Amino acid sequence: MAIFNIAIVAHVDHGKTTLVDALLKASDGFDARKGLEERAMDSYDQEKERGITIYAKNAAIIYKGQKINIVDTPGHADFGSEVERILRMVDAVLLVVDAFEGPMPQTKFVLKKSLELGHKVLVVINKIDKPMARPDTVLDLTFDLFSNLGASHEQLDFPYMYAIAKQGVALRNLEDQKKDITPLIDFILEHVPPAKGDLKAPFCMQPATLTYDNFLGRMAIGRIYDGVLEGNNQGVTIISVDGEKRTGKISKMFTFEGMNRVEATKIQAGDLVAVAGLPNIYVGETITTDSMHEPLAAIKVDPPALAIEFMVNDSPFAGREGKFVTGRHIRDRLQKELETNVGLKIELQENSDAIKVYGRGEMHIAVLIETMRREGFELQISQPQVVTHEINGVKQEPMENVVVNVPDAMAGTVIQALSQRKGIMTQMSTENGNTLLEFEIPTRGLLGFRSYFLLLTRGEGTLYHAFDHFAPWLGVISKRSVGSLISGETGTAMAYSLWKLQERGPLFVEPTTEVYEGMVIGEHNQGSDLTVNPTKNKQLTNVRASGTDEALDLTPVVPLTLEKAIEYIGQDEYVEITPTRVRLRKKFLTELERRRSR
Repeated sequence: MAIFNIAIVAHVDHGKTTLVDALLKASDGFDARKGLEERAMDSYDQEKERGITIYAKNAAIIYKGQKINIVDTPGHADFGSEVERILRMVDAVLLVVDAFEGPMPQTKFVLKKSLELGHKVLVVINKIDKPMARPDTVLDLTFDLFSNLGASHEQLDFPYMYAIAKQGVALRNLEDQKKDITPLIDFILEHVPPAKGDLKAPFCMQPATLTYDNFLGRMAIGRIYDGVLEGNNQGVTIISVDGEKRTGKISKMFTFEGMNRVEATKIQAGDLVAVAGLPNIYVGETITTDSMHEPLAAIKVDPPALAIEFMVNDSPFAGREGKFVTGRHIRDRLQKELETNVGLKIELQENSDAIKVYGRGEMHIAVLIETMRREGFELQISQPQVVTHEINGVKQEPMENVVVNVPDAMAGTVIQALSQRKGIMTQMSTENGNTLLEFEIPTRGLLGFRSYFLLLTRGEGTLYHAFDHFAPWLGVISKRSVGSLISGETGTAMAYSLWKLQERGPLFVEPTTEVYEGMVIGEHNQGSDLTVNPTKNKQLTNVRASGTDEALDLTPVVPLTLEKAIEYIGQDEYVEITPTRVRLRKKFLTELERRRSR
């Protein structure tokens, strides 16, 4: 049986996971009675809720006696480290591009990585049934992107197809009859080279991702480059990237069928497999039966761009809801996360229980925090800071490529807002009443911008960004123009007080919410911080007169989500996170302490 290994890559929401669903249903071994839920590969709770792929996952289909290993990869730039590693496991890449939006920042990122590795890239123009679809134009734009990224002549001559993933339809030509997805599978078998490997050579494998099983412990998922391994409890040598060697035993071996991991007694070169029994295995190491084997080329991962401090929650309401509240709990949990989350780094702070967590972006770290709070953790975090580097004595900061699509009438305000944050416009085009803008902007400038962008465009605009390069530090960026409304009392927020306070700015708390001194309860439109009393109630008397009772008309509160809180906080504030609540607070809770700190 020939084996074909392919990764499916795309920008967020271009239909990649839906396309994988259609391919799984076309497998010879698919059980139609069991069916397949929509976006079945997005198996984690947060993936289903957010509608994005966070973790790369393996699947395999059998078609006409051939095995096709498919790896579904994340489309969001913050999870790019998953994509970089997956590309080393495969022989070709299926690039999915939206028939209306065309190539976007993440499309550029994943394509650049694929071309650098010399992979053959197959293009699928998806969602051709959209009313605004422009497949021919998008195909030209994709070709331009290949050219701009320095593709070879062979790579520029990329094969392409059209698809409607939601309907499970693929077409060689736009005029073809819409039948099913099988033309895409034939297309893959035609253009993807079968996996190579010397079956007679010593067994050699390299893990590209790690996973954890409650019964088997840490598991390595990767590609076998050479050899065959039969039977469990096989002794192997593990060679680190630095060339250091240690021994271990593989206790269980698994291959992939459909979406399932299936235990195997024999694994061989060319296949993508999972192995258990190596508790200290890491991504990029070499697993081999030949102790004299040279280590395989290291898997490079782009460095983190953002850092946030994780601390023990020390607010007046600390310990009320969380099961895990100590510094040791938080440190142990982060150490465990490092075992599988390769894009993450942690650094213990001197003379402090704070832990600095480095990630690829706000969402990368927000997903980790959300996972922790669902597990029962309670903690507080600081304002995100960008990670800078010094190159030839010059301070350098990360720059991002931003693509914005807004109605024409809103383009001016968006250009002004991004320019104020040191954004430089590199491209602008107008079509069908919408303006497409491209910017180069420091990562710092985008911190906290998304919620402001939604207000600017009244929810009608889209904004995508991906790390591009490092550039010299661009100086001070003024961002937040509003101050904070700070509670000066501990108690229960009263409707009467909030009704009086709402004219000062949007509020984060509702009546009957418990508040404490130093807690941020809303925004102050005038730009300065203001200490207020949200616990004050209306004084009642036994005298009744017409006109003394006023209707309390409260504006609905904007829910304070974790992402919004991370975007909003200032340098002198923390986000307090518990299993049920997200609160904002000042670092120094009393007015006297805040004055002294200034």
